[in-house]
Amino acid sequence: MKNREFYVVIKRDEDGIYIGEVPQLKACYSQGETIDELIQNIREVIEMCLEELEEESITEFIGVLP
Repeated sequence: MKNREFYVVIKRDEDGIYIGEVPQLKACYSQGETIDELIQNIREVIEMCLEELEEESITEFIGVLP
C-alpha cells in the first residue's frame, strides 16, 4: 500500500483529553489521554476510514444487455 500523509487537527477538551480529527477523511476522528495515545488511535481510525473508502469505490459488475 502506498504511504499517504494526512493532517491531524488536535484539540484538548476541558477534561484534558486530546481529540484528533483528519479533515481530508469523512468522520475520521479519535481521542486519547496523551498525544502518543491519540496518534496511535488516529492511525487505526485512518486505516479503517481508508478501508471503508476502498469498499465504497468498488463497483459491482451486473452484466451486459444485448
